[in-house]
Amino acid sequence: MKAAAAPSPLLEAQALRVEYRAARGLLARDRVIAVDDVGFSLDPGETLGLVGESGSGKSTLARAILRLVPVAGGRVLWRGEDLLRWDRRLLREQRRGMQIVFQDPFASLDPRMTVVETIEEPLRIFEPALGRRERHARVLGMLERVGLGAGAMHRYPHEFSGGQCQRIGIARAMMSEPQLLVCDEPVSALDVSIQGQIVNLLADLQRESRIALLFISHNLSVVRHLSHRVLVMYRGRLVETATREALFAAPRHPYTRALLAAVPRLPRPGIDPFATPAPVAAALDAPAAPSVGGCAYRERCPFAAPICAALAPALEPVEPDHAVACHRLEAQAP
Repeated sequence: MKAAAAPSPLLEAQALRVEYRAARGLLARDRVIAVDDVGFSLDPGETLGLVGESGSGKSTLARAILRLVPVAGGRVLWRGEDLLRWDRRLLREQRRGMQIVFQDPFASLDPRMTVVETIEEPLRIFEPALGRRERHARVLGMLERVGLGAGAMHRYPHEFSGGQCQRIGIARAMMSEPQLLVCDEPVSALDVSIQGQIVNLLADLQRESRIALLFISHNLSVVRHLSHRVLVMYRGRLVETATREALFAAPRHPYTRALLAAVPRLPRPGIDPFATPAPVAAALDAPAAPSVGGCAYRERCPFAAPICAALAPALEPVEPDHAVACHRLEAQAP
C-alpha cells in the first residue's frame, strides 16, 4: 500500500522582496528593502508563527502575501497559482479565501458602521444574492461563535472594549469562510488578561474550521502556545525556521537565542502562554549602523567573522524541518 501523499501547500512565498522609496534626505536612487529573499510554505490547517522585533518586516511580509503592498520580486503561490499575476477581478474573487485581523482593533473598524453592518459586509461582497434576513442570521451565528451575542448587533465600535472590538474584527474576517487567516499582532494592543481569551478564541476557530493561520507576534510565549512551526525574521530576512518543539528546545541562530533569552522566566515549573513579554529591543544590544551587504545581524553577533560582512548567509537545513541562516554555526556552543 502506498503512503498517503503529503498535502499540497495552501500558500507559498518564493524569494519574496518588498522595497520602499527612501525617506527624504537620502539619495533618490536609494531604496529601503523591507523584505528580502523570503520563502516559506503554509499547509492547510497549520498555524505558522512569525516572530521578530518591531521593524523586522513581519507586517510588511503579511501585507505582501495578501497584495496589500507592492511586491518588488518573487512569487506568492495560492494553491499553486501565482496570485501576484492575478488581475483585479480575479484577486477580488479569491480574497474571500484569505483574510486578515489587524493589530489595532479600534482603527480596523469603521466607527460609523454598526456591528451588523460591519460583519455582514463580506456577505454583501461575496454573496450578494443573500437576503437581509439570512445575512442577519449568519451575523448572529458568528457573533455567538466569537463570544458576543444579539445585543451587540446594532451598537457601534466605540461602545465596546478593545477585546470586544477584536472579536468583532475576527468575526468579520471569518464571515467569508476563509482558508487562511493572517493575524498581524492581534493581541499586542490588548490587556494581558484579554490576550489569552483572544488567542484561545483563534485556536478554537482554527480547530473548528481547519483554517490555516499566519500568526505574527513579538510575544514568543503566545507563539509557542499557538503555532506548529515558527519563522524568525530579522531586518527583512528569515534567519531561522523550525518546528515549535525544535525552535524552543534548541534554537541555533544567535538572534533566536537572544530573543528567547529575553522571555521572562517564571519561578514555578511550566510556561504561562500569556505572560507579558520582556521588551526585546531593550534586552538586545542595538546595532551601530544599518548593514550593507553580508549578514544583517553581524553588528550584534558575538560570533561574527569576516565572511559575515562579505556574504549574506543562505537559509540552509541543519536537520529535518529546521533551517538556519548563519556562517558560524560550528563556532557556537551547543
